[in-house]
Amino acid sequence: MTPFAYIVSLPVRAYRLVFSPWIGFNCRYQPTCSAYAMEALEKHGAFKGSYLAARRIGRCHPFGGTGYDPVPDRVPDHTKRR
Repeated sequence: MTPFAYIVSLPVRAYRLVFSPWIGFNCRYQPTCSAYAMEALEKHGAFKGSYLAARRIGRCHPFGGTGYDPVPDRVPDHTKRR
């Protein structure tokens, strides 16, 4: 994890430590939104990881989906279109 991604992950870590035990397991997706955010930040860095986490949290509502929703894999640089 890059240093900037680590700094961005601090609020997620604080949420998991302080609020998550009080709220309980109510997530509609697997992995939970906080676990998804941490994995997205680790895999994709601060900017894209934050975007993916925000997009996931935006889908987590009563009319949204449910089930297994993994973090997408990184696309290797040599396969990106130029």
